[in-house]
Amino acid sequence: MRTARFTLDPAFTVGQVNARIFGSFVEHLGRCVYTGIYEPDHPSADEAGLRTDVLDLVRELGVTAVRYPGGNFVSGYKWEDSVGPVEERPRRLDLAWHSTETNRFGLSEYIAFLKKLGPQAEPMMAVNLGTRGVAEALELQEYANHPSGTALSDLRAAHGDKEPFGIKLWCLGNEMDGPWQTGHKTAQEYGRLAAETARAMRQADPSVELVACGSSSQAMPTFAAWEATVLQEAYDLVDHISLHAYYEPTDGDVDSFLASAVDMESFIENVVATADHIGARLKSKKKINLSFDEWNVWYLSRWEEHSKTFAPSDWPEAPRLLEDNYSVTDAVVLGSLLIALLRHADRVTVACLAQLVNVIAPIMTEPGGPAWRQTTFFPFAQASQYGRGEVLDVRVDSPTYETKKYGETDLLHATAVRAADGTVTVFAVNRSRTATLPLEVALNGMELTTVTEHSALADADPDARNTLDAPERVVPHPVEGTALADGTLTAVLEPLSWNVIRLA
Repeated sequence: MRTARFTLDPAFTVGQVNARIFGSFVEHLGRCVYTGIYEPDHPSADEAGLRTDVLDLVRELGVTAVRYPGGNFVSGYKWEDSVGPVEERPRRLDLAWHSTETNRFGLSEYIAFLKKLGPQAEPMMAVNLGTRGVAEALELQEYANHPSGTALSDLRAAHGDKEPFGIKLWCLGNEMDGPWQTGHKTAQEYGRLAAETARAMRQADPSVELVACGSSSQAMPTFAAWEATVLQEAYDLVDHISLHAYYEPTDGDVDSFLASAVDMESFIENVVATADHIGARLKSKKKINLSFDEWNVWYLSRWEEHSKTFAPSDWPEAPRLLEDNYSVTDAVVLGSLLIALLRHADRVTVACLAQLVNVIAPIMTEPGGPAWRQTTFFPFAQASQYGRGEVLDVRVDSPTYETKKYGETDLLHATAVRAADGTVTVFAVNRSRTATLPLEVALNGMELTTVTEHSALADADPDARNTLDAPERVVPHPVEGTALADGTLTAVLEPLSWNVIRLA
């Protein structure tokens, strides 16, 4: 295999990493909430009904912003149902996931969950712009954020939360371009509603940060035209436009699956181009940033088949939905998607791995039983821990391979982040399923002398997984032989591997 190469130089950077790029997503879907983060009868449950074993794993994962309560769920959500005495909260049909929502876990419980995670965990609240509108968004904002002295702020205090929740980051609906969405709208309809909601919320609090709905994927027939129309209406009223993307191997095409980040990077660059075009047309000096607030590996085709089996009269509570069990291959792809996000840190300032527990998630639980890390847990945790600082501009010279979806693609996918103390972490994926990949990195203008760690997530069995019976079957392992001498880093990347190389 020809050696892959790139150069790192602190004079050539992408941008500063926003901590929100390591966000996640909690939706009232399947077992994400109930028997996921919240299970009052669990042996580990605290006084609020939160599973402390899950809290520990979420802290280890390094999650920052947590988007809530959806997702498709939010487009039928009545926030009033989720506050006040739990025993008085109404049960509702959830049209999005054909389930019954008990509302035992609601707005106050969500904020309490974030507080127990620690100060790095920030609320990211979605408002319902499917079946509701400006008035309800304002009422939710007043209940959550106004200090006191109004009907809704005093109601919050009467419910036991005297201090306001301080939610600054708000999503203006969810996937409103999707025909599957309750209250689906055209771009013109949604753009006007988003603009009016944003204007009103800013009247209540000029400091709020607002995310307008972009396309649900780059494959949507309205992609780019949707963003252009929405931003034409709301450009100066919002801060972010959202992107959503999920990846799976289709028709057994693993080589294209391993190159999924090619699509993600294209998606990001196309949305940036569209947003900047509208900004230029409006003669605005403002730049719209990107909120990639749903992304993951998701075996969506399995869900589509399963959804056909729903009995019209069956509305279960917290059913087992979308509980994908991830392989080593899936984890390597997820690591590559993280690299894609970091490579665009100048414009991607929020990102949410969907979702946090049980539902296409890095953490799995059993009701009344243990919690464990999926294979995908490790790339996210390592990126969150070591990917803080300034992203260096990485342009690889790599051997390539041919893919059906994306044509000729680099075998090496990589980025590097320089921390405030001068240490550098290289994140690298070898997409080859069969061959090791020699790597050489020239280090210019940096006083780096030592390789402090090279770990890899890889396995002789690319389908190896962590399960209830074998929760630690797959973990990162140390790699020997990686060296730094005379300003050059040399390493060998195992086949089909996610690599973290730390330099000091």
